[in-house]
Amino acid sequence: MSLIKAIGIDLAKSVFSIHGVDTHDKCKLRKTVKRNKLLAEIAKLNPCIIGMEACSGAHYWAREFTKLGHDVRIMASKFVIPYRQNEKNDANDAEAICEAVTRPKTRFVTIKSEEQQAVLCLHRIRQGAIKDRTALINRLRGLLAEFGIVMPKGRYPAQHAITGILEDAENNLPFLARELLDELWQEIKGLNQQILKHDRKLYQLANQMNAAKRLMSIPGVGEITATAVVATVSDAKDFDTSRAFSAWIGLVPRQKN
Repeated sequence: MSLIKAIGIDLAKSVFSIHGVDTHDKCKLRKTVKRNKLLAEIAKLNPCIIGMEACSGAHYWAREFTKLGHDVRIMASKFVIPYRQNEKNDANDAEAICEAVTRPKTRFVTIKSEEQQAVLCLHRIRQGAIKDRTALINRLRGLLAEFGIVMPKGRYPAQHAITGILEDAENNLPFLARELLDELWQEIKGLNQQILKHDRKLYQLANQMNAAKRLMSIPGVGEITATAVVATVSDAKDFDTSRAFSAWIGLVPRQKN
């Protein structure tokens, strides 16, 4: 029996679809496996290429499969779509992943370490808190406008004015509304403390990471940007040029006519 050369795994929460081919690209493995059985199933295979789409949990599984001696490759879904046959379902997705992972022009995502993902968790939680704070300030501004009270524009001026508005007994703000809006203000202040705590943690991490220190030597790059880049980019050599990196993070160079 021919050894399996490559397999594609369609990641999911509970049940995973697997498709494997041999050296002649003939299907030798096609099955579904429950989450708690996946590692045992992969451990039965001889070292081979394992392809997965970049999605939630992909880096965790990649690390675990690598420990078993497999060559694990993560790719964006856009590289998989052209190889999907027939309708979209888990089995067909796994087959398409298996096909895409062996193509020479497919670009792969470098596997992130647990430490990198931990730093990204901090960034995402911090960003979520910032969005929640902005939403609360906008909600407070909208509710006050219903009573003819206009808050200043901008986060800092708005927060500076909130206390005075709530304490002003002559602005005809009903007691119930004043009480409810004060609760919103307390939530905003709580988020301010959370964000400050996250910022301090990022500053601490930046001074512990050598790569982040080197990035901070670039004018305009601070602790937040440096730690985000280090946590997101495992190997800068994945990018041929600085322009490619800029395009990857969404910075489009200005065109010159």
